[in-house]
Order: sequence, then C-alpha cells, then structure tokens
Amino acid sequence: MCRAIKKLRSTTTPATEQEIYEAALQYVRKVSGYRVPSKANEQVFNRALEEIAASTATLLEELVVRSRGNAQ
Repeated sequence: MCRAIKKLRSTTTPATEQEIYEAALQYVRKVSGYRVPSKANEQVFNRALEEIAASTATLLEELVVRSRGNAQ
C-alpha cells in the first residue's frame, strides 16, 4: 500500500518531526482517497493525521533497535 513512505526507523539518526508528519500525511491521503479533503472532511482528516503522527512518534521512540549483528 504506501510504498512511497520511507522507513523511518534507523540505528543512527532518529526521524524528524517533519519526516513523521510527511509519512502520516501520505498514509492518511492513501487510506482516505483524498489528497486535500473537502471542508466537510477536513476536521476528521486532520485529526487522523495528528493521531497517526503521534502514534508513529511513540512507536519509533519505544522500538528496541538492535545493532546490525543481531536479529531485529
């Protein structure tokens, strides 16, 4: 599904807020089918975007990332 979303987990550089936001935006656009939501859908679109970005940030903060030599 969202092939254009790049992997944000890294052992060297944490993802930026902008990268997390852009990945969340791509996901919400893909799932909703809207590049830009109508006024009627704008609030729910933006809420989903905020929730997904927050969940993504939490996921990336809490993942246990092992070095390349170990299984992930």
